[in-house]
Amino acid sequence: MSTAERRIVIVGDSIAGCTAARELRARGHDGALTMIGADPDGYYARPPLSKHVLKGDVAEAETWDLSDLGITSIGDRAVSVDTDRRAVTTADGTDVPYDALIVATGASARRIADPQQAGENVLRTFADVRALRTKLDTARTAVVVGAGFLGLEVASACIARDIEVTVVDVDPPLHRLLGPYLSDAITARAEAASVRFVRADSPVSLVGSPVCGIECAGRTLEADVVVTCAGDVPEAGWLTGAGIADARGVAVDECCATALPDVFAAGDVAYSRTGSGRSPFWSNAVAQGKVAAASVLGLDPACAPSDDYFWTEILGLSIKVVGPLPLDGEPTVLEGSVDEGSALLQWSHDDGRTTIVAFGIKKPVGLLRRLARENTHSTT
Repeated sequence: MSTAERRIVIVGDSIAGCTAARELRARGHDGALTMIGADPDGYYARPPLSKHVLKGDVAEAETWDLSDLGITSIGDRAVSVDTDRRAVTTADGTDVPYDALIVATGASARRIADPQQAGENVLRTFADVRALRTKLDTARTAVVVGAGFLGLEVASACIARDIEVTVVDVDPPLHRLLGPYLSDAITARAEAASVRFVRADSPVSLVGSPVCGIECAGRTLEADVVVTCAGDVPEAGWLTGAGIADARGVAVDECCATALPDVFAAGDVAYSRTGSGRSPFWSNAVAQGKVAAASVLGLDPACAPSDDYFWTEILGLSIKVVGPLPLDGEPTVLEGSVDEGSALLQWSHDDGRTTIVAFGIKKPVGLLRRLARENTHSTT
């Protein structure tokens, strides 16, 4: 079957799905291309939602125009796939046949409320941001469950709105990924901006319906707004029975291929069969979208299926990271000062790889990549 005759279906309107669609066209597929996505707001970038849209820096999500790609868009949710018949079924009962399938359904926010509890706030979609932004407009106090990247970005939005905010987690802020050195520096900066941190000795629970607080360490913390930022869950439930998904998501190889022929996966729903698991970062989703598209067409990918780059913005401080995580021990300070909120840092890992961090200092990503590459050496 020629490339033009192949019916390619992408399930998921995520950055991985949109990247795969554009890459398919760029690399020569001029046949049928269908994208199934259930988000009523269409195609948009998610990282700015917590960094800029929630704070009110911008009013709308950054949308993507894919009209030039000749895509057949189906605005519905995929509920199952029959890999023998090679068809995806949507919520309204429509069967969408495929010759090659790319799973790019991303992840959903992990929730901690009991099923009978109403009013849990999470942040994953533009609709979530609109709902939360409305509540923050009248709030005076907030509790954020989770001291990861998202939790601290939400806390930053609260501080920008003069909302008293408490962040609760069993670990220090960003300690699991960025290690004690940067965790301590970020914590000090946040506390200086009046963010309050509470360490929990066990998982917290939400109280009230609608939710009005949390139970933590034997006491109740009440707030006008409670936001759960407890990670995410791969959107793989619709693949039950297909033989390619488990609790971790969809396992893929270096070509983003699953265990089934002509079925590929990319983005937050996927995890490496030989790696350390899911890496739900924007740059990884872009890389995997490109690799999956090339693999569908039988072409060599133009990049690796992983990209160790991410960035965050916490209380006005931009942090860019290129290289593997976590970060143990103290870094080499290449430039500037962490105490002054402007530093270029380097970590050297036991396997010879290097991580470069721009901590509040303006450096282009290309430079950070070059430094990480030049300072990486083989241990064999």
